Amino acid sequence: MTFDANLTACAGLVQHGDPDRFAATMASPLSTRRRLFPLYAFNVEVARAPWVTKEPMIAEMRLQWWRDALEEIAEGRPPRRHEVVTPMARMLTPDQARALDTLVAARRWDIGTEAFEDETALWRYLDATTGTLLWTAAASLGAPAGDEAALRQTARAVALANWMLALPELEARGKRPMHDGRPETLAVLAKGALTDLAAQSVLSPAAHQALLSGWRARHILKTVSKHPQRVARAALVTPDLHRSITLIRARLLGRI
Repeated sequence: MTFDANLTACAGLVQHGDPDRFAATMASPLSTRRRLFPLYAFNVEVARAPWVTKEPMIAEMRLQWWRDALEEIAEGRPPRRHEVVTPMARMLTPDQARALDTLVAARRWDIGTEAFEDETALWRYLDATTGTLLWTAAASLGAPAGDEAALRQTARAVALANWMLALPELEARGKRPMHDGRPETLAVLAKGALTDLAAQSVLSPAAHQALLSGWRARHILKTVSKHPQRVARAALVTPDLHRSITLIRARLLGRI
């Protein structure tokens, strides 16, 4: 797979829509970037689909477009021409395409304003979105099937950290993203997620490459566990120097 115009477009989408994953991918070998940029661009497009319109029906149609594209890939039919779909079709297996369909289906929650009924429902959503994305990334890089459970457990921490970052904006847009948003509850969730990071110790190098996109998770969760009130203030910003050091360290050590 060459770094053609489609892959360049995918990289641009990730750079503007998901800066943390862009930085992590640029810190990876070229062969890894060729596989991760289409996946992460797909995630950017799907994640923003429910937000570009106030009409629920149009949002549903946008998500269905991606489900149809994944169905074409899963069934081995000629995929539609698209700067993201085209490179994805070259790298995804039918099973991986079907798995990503669960990610798109989970994003239907973003269309409405209802809250998750409980903590279990929140974790189910985070696993279907971030967990599925990172496992598909790892599998596409050659991670063995035996890595899936440990990777998904580690991805819980990454997903929750990203969710904490997003909470203020979600609430500003009229969402109710937490069944219980009290600071003490956020602190407990963050402390629990930090223990999930230990699962990465048994993972293959390919899985670690996929997890590099969660390089800020530990710092964010530690901050929330000690200062949960910062979540509401959107004060989880990492200083630039610390960001650079954290990414380099994660890349060299092979863990986040």
